[in-house]
Amino acid sequence: MGDVAAAARTAIEQTLRDAELEWESQSEGTYVVTLPGTRKLKTTCSLVVGAHSLSVNAFVVRNPDENHAAVHRWLLERNTRLYGVAYAVDQHGDIYLAGRLPLAAVTPEEVDRLLGSVLENADGSFNTLLEMGFASAIRKEYAWRTSRGESTRNLEAFTHLTEPQEGPRG
Repeated sequence: MGDVAAAARTAIEQTLRDAELEWESQSEGTYVVTLPGTRKLKTTCSLVVGAHSLSVNAFVVRNPDENHAAVHRWLLERNTRLYGVAYAVDQHGDIYLAGRLPLAAVTPEEVDRLLGSVLENADGSFNTLLEMGFASAIRKEYAWRTSRGESTRNLEAFTHLTEPQEGPRG
């Protein structure tokens, strides 16, 4: 069993080096990887080599302020299409991606595929989750910034939430 865990650690470290990702290992078989994104600027992902499996966990977004049922339904519907990970909610309502892989399946190609899935589903879903779960906060932040003459550049993806809506024409 030790040989399988050692092979998994080697595969993980090789993949992280080859991908030139930022990572650290505080103890044998435990890795914290920073995945660069475009919507979510970075996703922190932990990889832990256990006795029988590799566990993967990545924080996506904190507990939504509103619209919980719609957010959770969206996550569950998305879970049917994910590879190697699934959306999960912790005891605080924060949203994560979590997965588990048997150690025998841990190869550089599989680690790369798994990290790609984490990145695609944390980064790719980020704006949608913000829109669904934090629309009121986005509007308040936009109003506060414009009232002070501050930049709203990082809110540009949400202009459909912040621009005044035209009413029906009469």
